[in-house]
Amino acid sequence: MRILPTAALYLAGAALAQTPESGFLKNSSFEDVPALLLSNDKIELTVLTNGGALANLILRDDAEKLSPFWNPSGTLEKPGVSIQARLWAFRLRGRLRPRFARRERSGTLRAWRGAYSRLDTKSARKEGAAAVLTQTVKLPILQEIFTRTLRMVDGETVVYVESELESLLGFDRPVNWGEHATIGSPFLEAAVTVVDMPAARAQTRRDTFALPGRLARGEDFTWPMAPLADGRKVDVRAAPPTGDTIDHTTCLMDPSRKLVYVTALNPSKRLILGYVFRREDYPWVQSWENYPADKRMARGLEFATQPYDVPRRQTVETHTMFDTPTYRWLPAKSKIESRYLLFYARAPEGFLRVDDVRLEGGKLVIEDRQAGKRITLNASRPI
Repeated sequence: MRILPTAALYLAGAALAQTPESGFLKNSSFEDVPALLLSNDKIELTVLTNGGALANLILRDDAEKLSPFWNPSGTLEKPGVSIQARLWAFRLRGRLRPRFARRERSGTLRAWRGAYSRLDTKSARKEGAAAVLTQTVKLPILQEIFTRTLRMVDGETVVYVESELESLLGFDRPVNWGEHATIGSPFLEAAVTVVDMPAARAQTRRDTFALPGRLARGEDFTWPMAPLADGRKVDVRAAPPTGDTIDHTTCLMDPSRKLVYVTALNPSKRLILGYVFRREDYPWVQSWENYPADKRMARGLEFATQPYDVPRRQTVETHTMFDTPTYRWLPAKSKIESRYLLFYARAPEGFLRVDDVRLEGGKLVIEDRQAGKRITLNASRPI
């Protein structure tokens, strides 16, 4: 996720120094970028202070300390890194400006042309068994205030995220808002790691990227069987075993569900990452699939108000797709909010797919119905 007014750039160190350390929150860094480390007895989450990216997530009892998140900066200096990965690495380090306005991306907030903005720590506290971190930033060009609260409850491998966007202007306006969760190697393995979601309709993106794509362009399909360029169909839940391709698809979430999800499961490593969110907040999930020949792969799981990662003007001009709006309204002098949770946990042997994720009775239930297996996690807070 990323943010940016120009003036607040490169001040992350000051914000970090002002953050009090405690048992659940510590000053840290990630790839030489100032960060905060939020933790409980089960998981650790690294949050960049410059932009707010959720940059690293680990299980505390994992000897390998394997994070499912893509880290483009970690391979920046290695030979053979794709141009797109290098661009994202520079962005992570605050050296490159994005081209257009976005609300949130990759856990990092950014807005209009400038570098990633500093999130100030508004409060860091314990609420009973919950560690709570609230961060905020004012975007002077957009005249908006963004506030995000992260919660971790002791004994849970879940992070609860509440975001609020306040308009300081006296007129309504459309916004596009996306949470660009991105998984990467080694958690993302070719022909092993699978992505699941309750998709109703789907489409491949029309415009092309620098690398050749394996999928046909601009065609509707039924998830997960997407059309290949040669007319055949392919299951896009997993990355292909070989290839040097980049593709982009979008999926409309099932309108009959109040809560929807997107998950990434590595059955070989027996690890699962997932996001659960309200369908009214984020009707769309985009899959950006970057599969270079060197296998340093990345796959975006962007749940968003818009079907594709395009400028706000284009989302407004599109208006609707599959009879569903492609943007959200921010009323004058008002606030809108969104909520979601993310979880990272171990999966049992033989757990190969996700058929359902639901919250019930303070538990998060993840099912592989074909295998007859279930993962049950403590999840005490609603969304």
